[in-house]
Amino acid sequence: MRPVPDAPALLLEPTRRTDPRTIVVADIHLGLGSSVERPLGPPEGSADRLAGALVALARTHRAGAVLIAGDAKHPIVGTPPALRPVVFDFFAELLHEGLEVDLVLGNHDVGIVRHLPREVSVHPATGLVRGGVGVFHGHRWPSNAVLKAPTLVAGHLHPGFRLAPTADNPEGKLRCWVRVERTPAVGRAHRRRRHIEPRAHEVVILPAFNPIAGTESLNRERPARGRSFLYRRFLASGEARAFLLDGTDLGKLTTSYETGPRSREAGRSQRGR
Repeated sequence: MRPVPDAPALLLEPTRRTDPRTIVVADIHLGLGSSVERPLGPPEGSADRLAGALVALARTHRAGAVLIAGDAKHPIVGTPPALRPVVFDFFAELLHEGLEVDLVLGNHDVGIVRHLPREVSVHPATGLVRGGVGVFHGHRWPSNAVLKAPTLVAGHLHPGFRLAPTADNPEGKLRCWVRVERTPAVGRAHRRRRHIEPRAHEVVILPAFNPIAGTESLNRERPARGRSFLYRRFLASGEARAFLLDGTDLGKLTTSYETGPRSREAGRSQRGR
């Protein structure tokens, strides 16, 4: 498994000769910024451009499968009528290329299944294991089968870094990867617990594939999505580092705001707002 240079995608090598290479992405957010008059969305994040980018990645890297780790569409509740053919056509274009397509459901994917081509394999939000890698979206705790995997991949956080603004990027936000090296906890599992402790030595948080999806600045004092268990149970459980899409190492992330008493107080104050 390795990041695709200059792209928010992973390339997963097969463990068996009969299996295809797989492009893994997350947070497509079809319909973001769309309207009845412009159902495909803004040009830079339009459904046809995103589908074309995935097809191009598959061709370049000789991949035969695409795995989307959640949030294929943007509206959280249901799929508006104008977006339904957009969703169908997006997946149909991937299938027309001869790609196997898997979708792990994300928190934005409520009601999407009925609008997908029947050839798309849909998996619950608790994730799946592909080639020894456990893939889930990140808004729900993964299944025990996923937690047993030595490597975990998730989306949901839209990780990014805020750097100096430029003319092309006035906000200074850039998408980034997060890679966590961790030592699994050793000890007997609690019988009453429904889920086992994660056994992964490595956790990767995917950047959002849609370039206009919001990015969460991880070098802020407290990211807005800091209440996610991904921070507390994964990013803070080992050494987390951030990397730009071109591979630039941004250094170690500070996750202390997730574990100390001040963070709990901040969380309570946010919930009270």
